[in-house]
Amino acid sequence: MRTSKTFSIRFWADAKKAQNNRALIYLRLTVNQKRLSLSLKRRIPLDIWDSKIQRLRGNSNEARQINHYLEEVHSQLFQTYQDLKFKGELITAQKIKASYFGEDESSRTLLELIEYHSKKIEKTHASGSIRNFAVSENYIHKFLKNEKKTSNIYLKHLDYKFLCDFERFLHAYYPKGHIREMSHNTVMKHIQRLRKIVTLAYHLEWIDKDPFRRWKMTFEKKERDFLTANELSNIETYEFPIERLERVRDLFLFSCYTGISYADIVKLTEQNIFKGMDGNDWIITHRQKTKTKVKIPLLETAQRLVEKYKDHPMASLSETLFPVITNVKVNLYLKEIADAVGIKKNLTFHMARHTFATTVTLSNGVPIETVSKLLGHTKLATTQIYARVLEEKLSQDMNALQGILRAKKECNHL
Repeated sequence: MRTSKTFSIRFWADAKKAQNNRALIYLRLTVNQKRLSLSLKRRIPLDIWDSKIQRLRGNSNEARQINHYLEEVHSQLFQTYQDLKFKGELITAQKIKASYFGEDESSRTLLELIEYHSKKIEKTHASGSIRNFAVSENYIHKFLKNEKKTSNIYLKHLDYKFLCDFERFLHAYYPKGHIREMSHNTVMKHIQRLRKIVTLAYHLEWIDKDPFRRWKMTFEKKERDFLTANELSNIETYEFPIERLERVRDLFLFSCYTGISYADIVKLTEQNIFKGMDGNDWIITHRQKTKTKVKIPLLETAQRLVEKYKDHPMASLSETLFPVITNVKVNLYLKEIADAVGIKKNLTFHMARHTFATTVTLSNGVPIETVSKLLGHTKLATTQIYARVLEEKLSQDMNALQGILRAKKECNHL
């Protein structure tokens, strides 16, 4: 069986398209009888071109420069062929061309990777995640421009120092409209997204080594705010004179008693309500963020809110369970609600999920595994971030333990 490779390089001038007796010079690669012609983007005088030796005749300055250039091209192409042969790769004329012109994997750039990643996630990730990646990508562009004094770099130049420099840049950067630099956790989030992008390049075999292999992410633990039972009761019973504030309060309460995020609540319709095996109404939907399916029984307060807006004109118009309000307005109105009720915390809609996890469920004895399912988390560790034990519950548990220990001590003295 024949396994040898045939390889040849030939230079030729395109006399048919010559202008003022000067023609473009081409090279023809032939590998296993497969040909590929490439323009060298140089014009030569036809009257001194020798097609047999494929060089210019004479010792003029132009002849020497062109002939030297052709020798270099020939040498580099032959070396490329030898390198591919040594690596045991499949050799084609197209492969040699790509390697010669820097179009192979080793010449992939960071911006090329970012563009590929953006196209990859545009149909698979939630709009919020895509926006977050876009923000991180923007900081990468700023870093390259301001710190590296370039617009792009080769992936093979990504290393541990690049990551250290990028982290330092982010820590010192003041985002427009902010009064201070980014928090440590925000910086880590941007680097974490870069890591996901670079990991894609590693799996695509665009890079040989993962520059993050020695990198350690460090996140500062942050206390997650939630409403206490008393604060939740105050919001629930407060009589709002303004209808828009009442609607936002009700959306917030629905999230407090279901754990459903704002993005998912505004998409709920009557088709999301089902009768469960227990005879009660359940909400069945998919989380926009993770596409995870969640099944949530409607507690009495949540059920009452659904009934309250059943015939509301705005809800009927949008065919949703609740009137649709923009996320920006919701969080803006929540500030007014907090002021009216006397809550000093920074009230945001996402706080409702924290409140559901802590005040409504865990503090009332609901197992964390159940809470995890209700919140639509794929990992229990994620729920543990939300599910903090309330001081009141901690006090109750410790008092109960103290009673048990006291009883045991008294039994030992009998």
